[in-house]
Amino acid sequence: MALSSFSSGNPLADRRSEYAAMLLEAGDTAAAAELMAQALDLAPGWAAGWFRLGEMREEAGDRDGAVEAWRTVLRLDGADPFGATLKLGLAGAAPDMATMPPAFVEALFDQYAGDFDTALVERLDYRAPELLKAALAAVAGGPFRSMMDLGCGTGLMGERMRRDVSFLAGVDLSGEMLRQASAKGVYDLLDHADINAMPPLEGEKPDLVTAADVFMYLGDLTAAFRWVAGSLASGGLFGFTVEHHAGEGDVHLKPSRRYAHTRHHVEAQLAAFGFEILSVDAAEIRKDRGEPVEALIVIARLAECRAAEVQTGHGQLAEDLAGLTPCSIH
Repeated sequence: MALSSFSSGNPLADRRSEYAAMLLEAGDTAAAAELMAQALDLAPGWAAGWFRLGEMREEAGDRDGAVEAWRTVLRLDGADPFGATLKLGLAGAAPDMATMPPAFVEALFDQYAGDFDTALVERLDYRAPELLKAALAAVAGGPFRSMMDLGCGTGLMGERMRRDVSFLAGVDLSGEMLRQASAKGVYDLLDHADINAMPPLEGEKPDLVTAADVFMYLGDLTAAFRWVAGSLASGGLFGFTVEHHAGEGDVHLKPSRRYAHTRHHVEAQLAAFGFEILSVDAAEIRKDRGEPVEALIVIARLAECRAAEVQTGHGQLAEDLAGLTPCSIH
C-alpha cells in the first residue's frame, strides 16, 4: 500500500519521512530507516509511519527492527489497515492469519478503486473474469436466473456475465469499488459486506455464485464455502479462481501478501460442503511484478441442499435478492 498520503499531522515529521523515502529510492536503505525513525520521534503515534519504518528496516536487512516497528503498528491501530499482521507472518514473527484483516483489504481497494480497471487489465494483463466466464460456458451455457458476484469490485466479472443473467447482485468490502461498479449500471443490487461475516441468503436463492480473484485474500476458505453452500440453489453453480501453489502445506502466504492454495485442498473443501467438481483448469490470470500468477479456475455444482449444515439468518441483502429490488448500494 502506498502510504505517502497518510500524514503524521506534524509537518517536520512529514518532511523527514519524505526525505527518508527519497533515500530509500536511491538505495540507501540504512540511512532511510534511520531518518524515518527520527521522524517517528516527532510523531510516535503515527501508525502509517511505523509501518513504513518496518518496510525500510526490512529493506536494510534489519528483521528484528522491522518486526518491532510492525508490532508498534498493531499497538497503535489494532484494526490493521496496513497489513502489519501479514508482514509479521511473512517474517516468521507471528502465525499465519486465516484471512487478511478486513480493514487492510478495504483500505487497499478504496485507495486503488479509481484506477483499478486500467491498472489491472491494461498493465497487469488481468484475465480472471474472462477465463472464469469461459469455464462456466464450457460446462453450462446459461442463461442463469440470478447470480451473486462475491468480491465484485468495480464489476469486471459482472460486465462479462450481464447478458447471461436475469438478476445480478454483487457484494464487496470496499465502498469505493462499489461506487465504481454502481456507475457502470451493470448490477441490479450491490451490497457492502464482508464475505466472511455474511448470513446465508434465504428466500429465492441464486443459481450461480462467482468469485473472480477474491480468495487470494482468504487463507481459510471454510466460511466462504459454507456461505455459498447455504446460499446457492440446489444444483446451482459455483465458479471461482484461487492462486495456486504446489508446494508443502495446503495454504501458502506469498511475499505479495496473498494466499495460494493447493488443488487438493480446494477440492477437499468443496467436497466437504457437498459440491461436485465439474472442472479445474490451470491458467495465468495476471502479472505480478512482471511475473505470471498461476491460478486454478474452478467450476463446481451444489449436489444437494446443505441448508441444515449452515447457520441461516436474515439480512438486507437476502431480503433484496429474494424480492428482486432495483439497484442500490446498502
